[in-house]
Amino acid sequence: MILPDGAAAWVVSGYGSVRLALADPRLSLDKRYATGWVGFRLPPALDANLLNMDPPEHTRIRALVSQAFTPKRVQAMRPRVQRIADGLLDALPPGGPVDLIATFAEPLPIAVIGELFDVPADDRVRLRGWTNALLLGGREEAGAAVQAIQAFFVELIARRRAAPGDDLLSAMVAARDEGDRLSEDELTSLAFLVLFAGYENTVNLIGNGVLALLRAPEQLAALRADPGLLPSAIDEFLRYDPSAPVSMRRFPTEDLTIDGVTVPKGETVLLELAAANRDPERFADPDALDLARADNPHLTFGHGVHYCLGAPLARLEGQVAIGTLLRRCPDLALAVPYDELRWRPTFRTHGLVELPVNL
Repeated sequence: MILPDGAAAWVVSGYGSVRLALADPRLSLDKRYATGWVGFRLPPALDANLLNMDPPEHTRIRALVSQAFTPKRVQAMRPRVQRIADGLLDALPPGGPVDLIATFAEPLPIAVIGELFDVPADDRVRLRGWTNALLLGGREEAGAAVQAIQAFFVELIARRRAAPGDDLLSAMVAARDEGDRLSEDELTSLAFLVLFAGYENTVNLIGNGVLALLRAPEQLAALRADPGLLPSAIDEFLRYDPSAPVSMRRFPTEDLTIDGVTVPKGETVLLELAAANRDPERFADPDALDLARADNPHLTFGHGVHYCLGAPLARLEGQVAIGTLLRRCPDLALAVPYDELRWRPTFRTHGLVELPVNL
């Protein structure tokens, strides 16, 4: 496969092969093993994050933040997430039409992240703008957004060091200063990862999930009739239309044979999560949206040591956002034909630019 930047990549798509590859330590996330990768590069202060490293560094850093994302701690956040969702819907004009991405799917996760880091409302708006520029802007605009995000976190970390609170960032600063287990670059990079991954993936989960429901009236009716389906529905949205169709690029640390094909050391490997999630050898009727699907070991959050740390929070936000929207908007419907919807112009993520709906 030839990527948009002209680089070549090997693609793995079958469920079994992708699952094995996700957990194979010979497929490294560390760019130092790459021989031909030319993708977008972050500055060192944002690049030393979990998506770019392997054990033991990955294990050490993950342990410092994992306690903030345990299922028990995440469930304790449900009332706060619910208040955010209700507040956003309260602000919408009755009946619409509204762009559900701009008015609901985007501000909800940025508000949740803002609470995790105890960031004031005005700063949350700036973070949202910079993150959108990084996702949707050209190279120059994305570069400016990277500089702004780095400067923001450097300043915020300095404030937390001078006056710690009970937020996640203060805990991360304490781990750096008291135990000296995080370098300064690792600290800012971890904060950036919580922002970037927690924002983009949740926006797309909400937008893609709502769109999937609106295109499957019988499934929408079933979920309205039985809200108890919501947890399995969220996982079905994650399987059916994942935010990230491909995994983070990986680089073999040695010549590696996958499905009978030898991939040379250092070349770029992409794992097709979206294709694996619809592999007919693993999922019955894989192209159908089935909110009651009982056997659903999708790979959207990965597998193995790199399994997504924020998966419990993403599931919670999806349940609260979509459940609240359906409960409060019984007449929810697309405001434009499906073929007029616009998607973000990148193969790395799959999300809507806008989702015009009537309420």
